[in-house]
Amino acid sequence: MAGNRSLNAAAKAKQDEFYTQMPDIAQELKHYKRHFKGKVVLCNCDDPFESNFFKFFALNFNAWGLKKLICTCFDGSSIVGRELNLFNYDEQPTSERKAYKVELTEVSDVNGDGATDLLDVKEILKSNPPVLLSGNGDFRSDECIELLKEADIVVTNPPFSLFREFVAQLIEYDKKFLIIGNQNAITYKEIFPLIRNNQLWLGYKSGDMAFTVPDSYEPRATRYWVDESGQKWRSMGNICWYTNLDHKKRHEELDLYKTYSPEEYPKYDNYDAIEVGRVADIPMDYEGYMGVPIIFLDKYNPEQFEIYGATESEGKGFSNGLWSSQSGVSQPVTRGDTALQANIHQTQESLDCSMTQEIQRSTERANMQESLFETSIVGMIKNAEGKIMAKLRMLG
Repeated sequence: MAGNRSLNAAAKAKQDEFYTQMPDIAQELKHYKRHFKGKVVLCNCDDPFESNFFKFFALNFNAWGLKKLICTCFDGSSIVGRELNLFNYDEQPTSERKAYKVELTEVSDVNGDGATDLLDVKEILKSNPPVLLSGNGDFRSDECIELLKEADIVVTNPPFSLFREFVAQLIEYDKKFLIIGNQNAITYKEIFPLIRNNQLWLGYKSGDMAFTVPDSYEPRATRYWVDESGQKWRSMGNICWYTNLDHKKRHEELDLYKTYSPEEYPKYDNYDAIEVGRVADIPMDYEGYMGVPIIFLDKYNPEQFEIYGATESEGKGFSNGLWSSQSGVSQPVTRGDTALQANIHQTQESLDCSMTQEIQRSTERANMQESLFETSIVGMIKNAEGKIMAKLRMLG
């Protein structure tokens, strides 16, 4: 099957196995609890052996009132059984493992210790063992699509190299979702229109995040370390959550205090919009179109602003008519300045190398979250020429 081959090739070539940590999952998911009662949750890139997404929902199955939890995995996981040896797969060589699905419809106190935890999940799955899939667990396969149709909400960390296809499938089948992705995806031609049309938006967390990776991953000069247990880690400073689940932060009004003046806010030579270099500098009294940094999306309130488009350099037609094609220059230019900034479509390698600060433990990440967020976002925007054209709606 071509899809299976491409997923396998992507995993090998792009090194797409990044395992999300429980603190990062819990910190984000706590903002969406109200959406999950009575719902079927699908984690379709998640082997229970190593997936903290599976553990989170199994542990919170009753507290969140889930109807059902489904997890599917891609065969040949690199760290099978290291985190949670629920099944007796340790008798099989890893290379012989097959893709399977795990389904939970209840989590009860099976062992009678007065609490429901992963020990109970292990006992439950002994009587309701994982079911082998006929294919290799590709989320695009027929059997995985059937599971997707059954689900209400998809929560996972999909392969970054297949992010476009993953989101397209979620939209096609009209699913609610909360997924992890690279911030570069904001300007993908397949993703930005969804953001502009309020079909997809950012979650709470953006910025730095660390992941465990398989032993096969080669050491790197930056953002890589091995902890005292021998576990390899990678971190990236341009990670965010993408969702279509509503959350409180999305409706927080951005406080504006500056007033417009032509001197402080020059108009682009080639776009019918003014330049606003920082989100904090958005003028409260300007009713036209404004070019703002991509970090604006983290503050975006659909009741306060309208996302109108993006620069033509991000995609043909993205400017929604604001670009002057006669200029022949797609990057935004002010006052004849042709010293244009670098394109936002950098490789993951170049982005990683630009960030030199390493986070050694998840607890340190939590303590440093605010400063890392500001540093990583501003650093990426500084090296990007992409702008979001936001039209301020004057309220009241």
